Amino acid sequence: MATFVLVPGMWIGAWAWAGVTARLRAAGHEAHPLTLAGIAERRAAAGPDVDLDTHTDDVVRMIEDNDLRDVVLVGHSYGGMPVTAAAERIPARLSRVVFVDSGPLPDGARQLDQGQPAPAGVDVPPPAWDPAADPVNQKGLDAVAVRLLEERSTPHPYGSVAQPLRRTGPQELAVPVALIACVFDLDQVRTMRDEGHPWFTGLAHADLYSLPTGHWPMLSEPARLADLLAEIAAARPAAR
Repeated sequence: MATFVLVPGMWIGAWAWAGVTARLRAAGHEAHPLTLAGIAERRAAAGPDVDLDTHTDDVVRMIEDNDLRDVVLVGHSYGGMPVTAAAERIPARLSRVVFVDSGPLPDGARQLDQGQPAPAGVDVPPPAWDPAADPVNQKGLDAVAVRLLEERSTPHPYGSVAQPLRRTGPQELAVPVALIACVFDLDQVRTMRDEGHPWFTGLAHADLYSLPTGHWPMLSEPARLADLLAEIAAARPAAR
């Protein structure tokens, strides 16, 4: 059985992983969904001092304070940024890193430059949750999921998207890596990786998996995502 730590993307908290964690735990796995500082039920902690380092500390603290080992560390979307930084700090506690519609971005990358423009100093508001208006990213979200997102998503701390990611090691992490691609198909991923796109250059030896749905698979396909995470945890990593 595996131990998972699940880090969400922008605007959402641990609540968004409920369907995934329930299925993983029912299968006998240990699952720890995380809410990052300044978001969801931790919104009161928001402020100008909440940045990417804060969120990296959140991930490291979750793992160290609970003395978790052989962790499958999962980062969704923006969550891939603090997950990447955390993986460089505590590789000995991890068995694998899984990026869900994300990737190990290079040193100096900012979430702000990945398509999330925002006025300086202003926490980034959630998007309009309307699958009809955003059929690619919000593919698969039903009325229940949309209502949850409307009611529970919160602004995301500006400092965390404005602070550059600081890498201390090579572009490829020392820990085995897997990618679950949802919005892009794997042919697109391989092409962008081979062309040196910064989203995917750190995936040269990663195991690549496809889960065709929108950008929020923990809500659009929670059972399939949980099953795929369990499959990845049990698989032998790709040779380096």
